[in-house]
Amino acid sequence: MYILEQLARLLDRPLFPWKNVLVGFSLGQFILEGFLSFRQYKVLQRTKPPKVLENEVSQKVFDQSQAYGRAKAKFGFISGLYGQIQNLAFIYGDVLPKLWGLSGLLLARYFPSRFQGEISQTLLFVFGFNLISTVLSLPISYYNTFVLEEKFGFNKQTLKLWVTDMLKGQMLGIVLGTPIISAVLKIVQKTGNSFFYYLWLFGVFVQVFAITIYPIVILPLFNKLSPLEPGDLKTGVENLARKLNFPLHELYVIDGSKRSAHSNAYFYGLPWKKHIVIYDTLIEKSETEEVVAVLSHELGHWSLGHTTKLFGIAQSHMFYIFALFSVFVNNKSLYQSFGFYQEMPIMIGFLLFSDALAPMDAVVKLLMNILSRKFEFEADAFAVKLGYSDQLAASLLKLQIQNLSTMDADWMYASYHYSHPILSERLKALGWQGGKVTDAKTDDSEKPVKAADREL
Repeated sequence: MYILEQLARLLDRPLFPWKNVLVGFSLGQFILEGFLSFRQYKVLQRTKPPKVLENEVSQKVFDQSQAYGRAKAKFGFISGLYGQIQNLAFIYGDVLPKLWGLSGLLLARYFPSRFQGEISQTLLFVFGFNLISTVLSLPISYYNTFVLEEKFGFNKQTLKLWVTDMLKGQMLGIVLGTPIISAVLKIVQKTGNSFFYYLWLFGVFVQVFAITIYPIVILPLFNKLSPLEPGDLKTGVENLARKLNFPLHELYVIDGSKRSAHSNAYFYGLPWKKHIVIYDTLIEKSETEEVVAVLSHELGHWSLGHTTKLFGIAQSHMFYIFALFSVFVNNKSLYQSFGFYQEMPIMIGFLLFSDALAPMDAVVKLLMNILSRKFEFEADAFAVKLGYSDQLAASLLKLQIQNLSTMDADWMYASYHYSHPILSERLKALGWQGGKVTDAKTDDSEKPVKAADREL
């Protein structure tokens, strides 16, 4: 506590140029990511696949992969520039104090007196800010879904589904956000300078609660889960789970194909009750043993304690963020730099604090990616010990081709952005020898399938 108090005094100096500092952080991060993207774009202009893949990836697939990568890189630069301009406009246009003032005005004019106060005003401000941000992001989201992804054969969404998903997301944010934000503000108001201890405990509770209600309340709003039908795949996965003492409760297939040709497989649940979910697109495009190999990798993360370690790291990171926020929450110079002279709203302080944390977040992201890549190699090795070396290599190659995934990467770009090793590194670690996987090479006519969030 003493260190945090001294740090708070050090940073709370009159006329400290917080606005210029935060703008500098934002521009610095934009320039860094632009530089890394430029390095990666040069890799995406190569005309020959990496040597380790030249016997497995046809020139046609490689050219398509490079074209897809360049299209995403260009889109990433434009969307990043758009976001940067938007951020500067918000800062220099004093959007935060104006929107906060408007929220207070609407609250006083249209709501009963019992709804007055910082919590109600914060809720109105947050939902208004989120609505504005969503509207501003619509052109980027629409282009990404219906132009870029459509061009390369990935998009399966209709305009109606896209709009419906967006509206559901907004409503879900209001329903879940209202009690969570209210509780957070009340904790900060009632517990003084030591609020971060209680806020951290509340954060852990919210995460456990979210894990519990996700399959029951949230997931059904967007997707349909169906029990995996009896057959070789179900038997193979159940045998694998039994062998590893994985607490499998249910096996599901999710209808991911109604939105995208991308595929995935993951598990979720409490420590004593886990559910495995397999995308229908993964089942459609892979052999049974290859799907089991994918899951042997995923269950390797569980068996090796990766999920527990990452959860522990996430809790430590959350505690550190809340503790550091206690340094900024009463920083008058920070609020005044952004037009808040009479009051210091907690939520405004957290938004500004998040911008101030950007350089540290970049370092944390880099370190977490290094750790994540280490875990991926270990999970691959776990699958090899189970006897799935060839099947996992085949699956990786198939997904690489079906996804039009980037075949190579600049080392600096990969270190900063990639949470998974590139394919050539993983094949080498798997001990794969060229020529073993033959059906991946003959899959050019297939529509691409992309592995998403919890990739192999």
